[in-house]
Parts: sequence; C-alpha cells; structure tokens
Amino acid sequence: MNIERAFRLLVYCATALAFLVIVFGAFVRLSDAGLGCPDWPGCYGHVSVPTSQAALAKATQRYPGSVVETRKAWIEMIHRYLAGTLGLLVLAIAASAWVCRSSLGQSPWLPSFLVVLIVVQALFGMWTVTLKLMPLVVTLHLLGGMTTLGLLAWLTARQRRALVRRDLTETPSARLRTCATLALAVLFSQIALGGWVSTNYAGMACTGVPLCNGALMPAMDFADGFTVWRNLGVTSEGMPLSNESLSAIQWLHRVGAIVTVSVVCTAGLLCLWVPALRVLGLAVFGLVLVQAGIGIANVVYVLPVPLAVAHNACAALLLVTLVMLKFRVDFAFRREI
Repeated sequence: MNIERAFRLLVYCATALAFLVIVFGAFVRLSDAGLGCPDWPGCYGHVSVPTSQAALAKATQRYPGSVVETRKAWIEMIHRYLAGTLGLLVLAIAASAWVCRSSLGQSPWLPSFLVVLIVVQALFGMWTVTLKLMPLVVTLHLLGGMTTLGLLAWLTARQRRALVRRDLTETPSARLRTCATLALAVLFSQIALGGWVSTNYAGMACTGVPLCNGALMPAMDFADGFTVWRNLGVTSEGMPLSNESLSAIQWLHRVGAIVTVSVVCTAGLLCLWVPALRVLGLAVFGLVLVQAGIGIANVVYVLPVPLAVAHNACAALLLVTLVMLKFRVDFAFRREI
C-alpha cells in the first residue's frame, strides 16, 4: 500500500468514526448516561466499569453520593473508548501529514488543527462530568464534535481532488457558492440550537405541530431560557427553570428549522443546474426534508430515543454533505485547496 492510499484510508476511517462518536454521544445524552461515571477519564477509578463485589464496594466508598448503574456506566465508557480511538487516528493523520507532506502534496496544518480540537474536546468531555451536565459545556462539546466531523469531511474531500478536477468541467455560479456557504452556516447555527434544546431537556416543551402548546406564540421567557452560564435545570439565580423558558428554547429551534429548510433546499435546487453537482444537490435536498420529518415525528411520538438519535445522525450526515458541496464549489473557483 502506497503512502497516499494509506493516508486516505486513515482519513476515511477517522471520518466514519467521528460520525459514530457523534451518534453514540447523542445516545449517551438521551439515555441519561452522561453521568454514568462520576469521574473522568476512568469510571469509579477504573479503566472500565467496576463489576466485582470488591470493586463495587470500593466505588461506593469512594463516591458515596453515587449509585453504580452498570448499563449507564457502560454506555458512557463505550463513548469514551470510541472518542479515544478517534483521537489516536487523528494523531496518526497529523503525524503522517507532516512526515510525508512532500509525497502527499497537501498542507499538514488542517490535521494539526484537528489534534488541537480533539484535545479541547477531551477537556469538554471532562467538564461535562465535573460540571454536572452544564448545558453550555455539553452544547459546546456537541459543536466541537460536529466541527471535528466537518473538518474531517473536508479532509476526506481533499483526498478526492483528482476526481473533482475531472468531473467539474464548468464553474458553478457565484450565487451557488454564496448559497452553499450560507447553508452551511445556517445548518451549524441550527445544530447549536438543537444542542441547546437537548442539553436543557426542552425537547417536549412544545406539544403539537405546527403550533406550540396550542398557540403560534406561546408564553415564553427568552431571558432565562438563553442565559448560557447556568447549571442544568435552573436559572442563573439558582431557581428552577420555568416551562416558559423551555418553551422559548424549543420554539426558537422550530423557527430555525423553517429557515434551515428554506436555505438548504435552495442550495440543493441550485445544484441541479450543474451536472457534476446534481447528485450532491439531491442528497442535500432529500436529507434536509428527512431531517424535518424526523423532527416532527419526535414531537408526535413524544421523543422516543431511536428517533431522537436519528435526528442527530441525520444532522451530522447533512453537515457532511454540505461540507462536500462547499469543497467542490470552492474547488471549482480556486482549482486547488
């Protein structure tokens, strides 16, 4: 196996694993397993979940306020194992990019930045536990994961420059380039809103579709709902977060969904006039409609875990697809990325 092929395989594996880490991370959050282990990076002082009677007794003595829930602890630890493996893959990619930079013919700075991002992600993983699921920290952890996936998708697209150069025989319009950039920015903002909904457990704050609790504009408290520096379930003053605050979070996410569907669908439709981008355009158009459908189904069926996880997975797939589109359109203008 030559150097370029080995490097490409590393990048592909890391991208697939980053997607898996995001999806499994959503499962951790939705299963209330985020504090399945009260410490970090181990679990009750062990590298795996304690199971023997002696280990359980020691765990109870060390963490008297915690009860070992084996299922939740394993869910959390599997997520950590997957994230740790991803970190090692990204480190291998960065090392290869520097050592073989002349053979690979591409800048090693993006892989190097990914290493820094993985370190920051590890810190957010630790703070998620030590700060007891603080919504700001958990949301930033999600956005860090999505950013990692997006950059790995860009790196994946960069490995296919020869195919892109061959297929793109015409330059897309400047309008499509602008729309692709805008769609990516709007989607990322919507993911941030979705993360804020999830980390505040506001998924069912609005019942019914399309109305929220029977009203187009229900009673809402944006001030407390979007105060970012506070603990889970309480205001910055330590009072319980009101239903109006949770409704404001969910309602704004719904408004964001309308904007996102409109902008992303426009980008997908513009791709249909460029033969080399037609498949990507159809994928973007289809995924955003599926994502909207899953969001509605989550409300109708009262947020079942499989559907909620699928909502996160579809958002990640849509992000990857838009990154691929953005790369191809930019490449058509610059011919070298």
